[in-house]
Amino acid sequence: MTPGMAREDRLDRRFLARPRPTNQTITGNARKTTLQDTTLETAKEAQPIPDMTDPTAGSIDTDLLAEPRLVVEPGVAARVSAVATPVLQGMGYRLVRIKISGESGCTVQIMAERPDGSMQIEDCEAISRALSPVLDIADPIDRTYRLEISSPGIDRPLVRRSDFERFAGHLVKVEMAVAQQGRKRFRGTLASVEGGAVRLHRDDAKADENDNVLLPMEDIAEARLVLTDELIAESMRRGKAAERELKRSLGLARPDTAHAGSHKPKPPKRPAPKNTKQHRLAAETGRRGQTDPD
Repeated sequence: MTPGMAREDRLDRRFLARPRPTNQTITGNARKTTLQDTTLETAKEAQPIPDMTDPTAGSIDTDLLAEPRLVVEPGVAARVSAVATPVLQGMGYRLVRIKISGESGCTVQIMAERPDGSMQIEDCEAISRALSPVLDIADPIDRTYRLEISSPGIDRPLVRRSDFERFAGHLVKVEMAVAQQGRKRFRGTLASVEGGAVRLHRDDAKADENDNVLLPMEDIAEARLVLTDELIAESMRRGKAAERELKRSLGLARPDTAHAGSHKPKPPKRPAPKNTKQHRLAAETGRRGQTDPD
């Protein structure tokens, strides 16, 4: 980077509770790093945390890792992508999107994920530490900027074929670079991937329009999920499953406690009472039977 030029790095993890800002100033250069974690209350300072970002911690699908994006950025974002992509892949992550905006002067947002779609705050931190010095050397942007590393979020962009396959059945918005059936914008349920095209059941079709369209993936300019209750529920299920798998691979998983309550030792049965009203009546009847003549 140009001497005296500052870059502020910000990590943003969505959909977790309680923001916990942590300011860290890196000595030896003019870059000020601000980590804005959003994490649940932890005792990180008191307890050692295992490396959750080690690509060898879980099984990585190399085909998914190397899968090319269908939607790519032009201009300056393309230069940032050329620098960031090999770093991310070397760490076991995939680039989702790069967005450069005028927010806070200039913000460079890099969305990334693991091949299975999961992403933790520790992943964002690891990417920032690895990518920052590489960007300093490559210097793809000639002005001060803020670097933001984030997960794709629930209403995420769809940039690969596997994204469209994974989220079949969910509501999406698609903008085409080339018009289809006289229009560029579509909204509807993602039905399937057929060859090199995406089949969409439109929910915004008029009475005289076809509600079943086939959109070539190579002509898609932008596609993203629409936030729905069903999508939120599935995202939570996927996140919990990915967290369990990661903990198992790190040897941190607890024994299966799905039915822990049923495995507790049952207390011994108390002996049946022998001096109830029924017992006394039966005894009295027995005595009368022995004393009364036939």
